[in-house]
Amino acid sequence: MSQRLSLAVQSGDFAIPETGRIAVFFPREGHDLSALPLGQVEIIQPMKPDHDVWAARGYSCVPEAGTGARFEASVVFIPRAKRLARHLLAQAVAITDGPVLVDGAKTDGIDSLLKELKARTVPTAAVSKAHGKAFCIDGGLDLSDWLAEPQSVAAEFVTAPGVFSADGIDPASEQLAASLPAKLGSTVADLGAGWGYLSAQILTRAGVSELHLVEADHDALTCAQRNVGDPRAEFHWADARSWGSKASLDTVVMNPPFHSGRAAEPALGQAFIANAARLLKPSGQLWMVANRHLPYETSLAEAFVAVEEAGGDNRFKILHASRPRRGR
Repeated sequence: MSQRLSLAVQSGDFAIPETGRIAVFFPREGHDLSALPLGQVEIIQPMKPDHDVWAARGYSCVPEAGTGARFEASVVFIPRAKRLARHLLAQAVAITDGPVLVDGAKTDGIDSLLKELKARTVPTAAVSKAHGKAFCIDGGLDLSDWLAEPQSVAAEFVTAPGVFSADGIDPASEQLAASLPAKLGSTVADLGAGWGYLSAQILTRAGVSELHLVEADHDALTCAQRNVGDPRAEFHWADARSWGSKASLDTVVMNPPFHSGRAAEPALGQAFIANAARLLKPSGQLWMVANRHLPYETSLAEAFVAVEEAGGDNRFKILHASRPRRGR
């Protein structure tokens, strides 16, 4: 990714404090933080894979800014979701005593965000490079009207800005829930559980005694903890592609992601399938939903003895696989 942060430091627009902490919101694996002193940086990253990458490089990492936290400077790498970008920026200026650098790609809305901020303050001249911009504003600016409260969905659920399907129940998940059989077995996992809609439906099935909600987005998992208040539910902030259970599972249910940023990435779903096969008992079963164009049948046939399309429509397909080939 671009070196806009380094250029802003070199130009003097973003002054690094000699002491005190620097918050860095939502850096992804490819971001360049070399201009910042590692020992002063606290990374705020709710996505477990990115969180773990930065932690492995020696950075202090947390999934969310702690209550009462104060920083001498902050960097905000804006996400694609506009509501979340504004929320993060409002958080950053509220807890920062010095400069706040805002960095983002044009495709993620950095130009419209800069325009909105110019109506409220005087940002520094923007550094433009690699189809994006970086600029600074002062900490302490009042952007409290940009803070996003949890919102209600379908009366009984809450979601947060930026989580998958934040504005309503995902139609693919809804279709999968309607296709699930009356019995799923005793021990079940929802891989990529999101804010908990599918898990809530799983817990209505007879015989479920233990449900593992596995979700990489800490913000979504926090919503799930509110939405699924059942003692049988266990919550795991983890990458569903590599999460492991202490005991083998009877059933895995999932609506796996298939995008990395704006690009379609079927390998994500394929990795979910491979891990599901590893997690299941020899007699275990997988229920999943996917957009109809995604080529998951080959991966399913490689990982399971029996595979069938159990439902769907012109948009989605419900896939059922059983008896993982692991160890055969």
